[in-house]
Amino acid sequence: MSSRETVLARIRGALADVPAEEGPEHVAVERAYRRSHLEPGQDPVELFAERVADYRATVHRAAPEDVPAVIARALTERGVGRLALPSGFPAELLPSGSRQWQPEPLTVPELDALDGSVTLAAVGIAVTGTIVLDAGPGQGRRALSLVPDYHLCVIRAEQIADDLPDALARLDPARPLTFISGPSATSDIELDRVEGVHGPRTLDVVIVEQSVEQS
Repeated sequence: MSSRETVLARIRGALADVPAEEGPEHVAVERAYRRSHLEPGQDPVELFAERVADYRATVHRAAPEDVPAVIARALTERGVGRLALPSGFPAELLPSGSRQWQPEPLTVPELDALDGSVTLAAVGIAVTGTIVLDAGPGQGRRALSLVPDYHLCVIRAEQIADDLPDALARLDPARPLTFISGPSATSDIELDRVEGVHGPRTLDVVIVEQSVEQS
């Protein structure tokens, strides 16, 4: 009997008394681990902004009505003007001006020739400073956050979860999830940091603060 057959036989033996109609969703699993590492009273939005900045990304915070101006300023400071635009990105968030917005679909060479991309986000994670994209409206496919050298991501304050368990509860596991913790970076054996190897080397994050009506 091969090793594979041995493992499968043990699995079948362990499941021998499980009714055929029973699925994972029918059995409660005790999850006694700590679900959040935020300190009591700690603001998840403040922590998220701090952790994102720790990753060498640039954080911008804006009221809803100021988002286009904040995006325009960030793009001007970066010197980028030709950007990929995913389907469903809100037109009211786009700044006016001479920038060229290239709507999807785009080929990989076309994406690579652009200065960057702008997207929304599905969820943010305060404790880790992570942005999660799920290819929903305004986010586009994974290539938009991997191929261009610059990525600007807009996330609403209410999308920021305290910690990973809360974030996962908000996400659909059947969707293509991309977890982004700062600009792309890696280190060689001598710990020399190299940015932009497997994704954008520059990341701007715009946090849209809750309005008075939402508070």
